[in-house]
Amino acid sequence: MERSPVVQEEATGCAIASCAAIAGISYARARQVAGELGISARDPSLWSQTRHVRKLLRKLGFRTRESETRFSSWSSLPDLALLATKWHLEQRVPFWHWAVFVRDADGNARVLDSKASLRTHARTDYGRIRPKWFIAVSQ
Repeated sequence: MERSPVVQEEATGCAIASCAAIAGISYARARQVAGELGISARDPSLWSQTRHVRKLLRKLGFRTRESETRFSSWSSLPDLALLATKWHLEQRVPFWHWAVFVRDADGNARVLDSKASLRTHARTDYGRIRPKWFIAVSQ
């Protein structure tokens, strides 16, 4: 499946947009499915915990590894992964921005970043993207 970036339509909608990009659906559709599961972009746990994003991906037909893997190199990433980027602490609570790493059958890789203000959402400027860890995703 050729995956394309999905731009987040809410300031805090990176998790929903990342799930939409993985599933190949629109942001609106992913937000609707998330809502049916009780998941909202306004819930800070969506970008400080992994349970909601895992639940949404499961509903969309995808499996995730049960644990997060510390990022070590771009070449060691699986063909499909949810990346925790811009990781930081706010009042001792971890927060991050979700993005998607994809590698196609030809070995071409890119990061699908939903941040609305970016000029391009399919990124290969790996030096500027600093993942802390990732979750492997499969169908």
